[in-house]
Amino acid sequence: MDIKRNRCIWVKLNDPIYVKYHDEEWGQPLHDDRALYELFILETFQAGLSWATILHKRENFRRAYEGFIPERVAAFDAAKVEELMQDTGIIRNRRKIEASIVNSRIFLEIVKEYGSFDRYIWGFTDGKPVRESCELRTTSPLSDKISEDLKRRGMKFVGSTCIYSTLQAIGVLAAHADECDWSKE
Repeated sequence: MDIKRNRCIWVKLNDPIYVKYHDEEWGQPLHDDRALYELFILETFQAGLSWATILHKRENFRRAYEGFIPERVAAFDAAKVEELMQDTGIIRNRRKIEASIVNSRIFLEIVKEYGSFDRYIWGFTDGKPVRESCELRTTSPLSDKISEDLKRRGMKFVGSTCIYSTLQAIGVLAAHADECDWSKE
């Protein structure tokens, strides 16, 4: 028997992929570098698009991006960019594809500098999720700070809104609405 649960109001209840993402993944503190990398790259592709679009293309991205192994993506060359531009299963935006390769190289530099991306990203909050007010917003002082640092390092498509969304997705910002059953877990 399926128990009715209260979810964040943005969840598209008629979309099983979206519901599953909210229920099993979004906002859960994430510390695995490969999983952090995947969400980070997907979030950069989301700029200007709906998250539902990205979720529905996620498996195609996993295939096209060779399992989201950052070392592989960092090695993509011009021929691979052209191959990705022909892949109808992903977002075919040349600037985003090229940025994902550059961002992968910088991701690896961060891993080398900090020992893991997890230490870098969670280091901004001393390893603890930060609870936010339930007001509707798209940036915060924390996302501003991280965005600025990533841009300084040379990353692209890492504006404060993109980073804010990433921080919520990986649980750095605890953003489930008060009325959402997952805010109590």
